[in-house]
Amino acid sequence: MALKPTIYKFDIALSDIDEGRYENLNLTVAQHPSETIERMMVRLMAYCLNLSEGLEFTTGLSNTEEPDLVQRSLDGITLNWIEVGEPNAERVRKASTIARQVKVYCFNTKANVWWSQAQNEIESCGAQVYQFQWEQIAELAGLVERTLSLSVTITGMTAFIAADSGNVELTWAELTNV
Repeated sequence: MALKPTIYKFDIALSDIDEGRYENLNLTVAQHPSETIERMMVRLMAYCLNLSEGLEFTTGLSNTEEPDLVQRSLDGITLNWIEVGEPNAERVRKASTIARQVKVYCFNTKANVWWSQAQNEIESCGAQVYQFQWEQIAELAGLVERTLSLSVTITGMTAFIAADSGNVELTWAELTNV
C-alpha cells in the first residue's frame, strides 16, 4: 500500500512591499511522503515570493518531469519553472529550454557544496538561484500545524513571518549573477 500525502491548509495574509502586492491566500499544500516539513515550507515561501497569475503547485516529487511550482500563460506557455532543493545541472538546463525563466531555491545544509559543484553549468543556463539559511527554515518549520494562519511580509531579501505560535525572520541571498 502506497503512503498518502499529508495535507496542510494555510491562510496567508501576504504583503509584498516591493511589489505593492497585498493578497489573502487560502492554500492547500500536499506534503509528499518523502518530503520534509522544511522542504514543504520552502515550496510555500517560493510560492509567496513568486505569486502571479497562473502560478501553481505541481505534483513535484511524484512526477520527475515537473518542477515544484510552475507558472503558465493562458495559452500554455511555461513562463516560470521553480525548483526547490539542489537539482542537478542537467535538470536545470532542460528546464531552461522549456521555460522563459528558471528559479531554484536551495536551503539544505549541503547547499554550499552543491552550488560549488554546479555553479558554472547552472549559471550558463541563465537560471536564478537563491539560498535560504537552513537554521531559519528549520525555525519556520517549527511553526507548522495542519491548519495554519500566517502573516508574511516581504521586503527586499527578507520575509517576516508571524503565526500564533511565534515569529520568524527569513532571509535569502541570490547566488547567481544573471
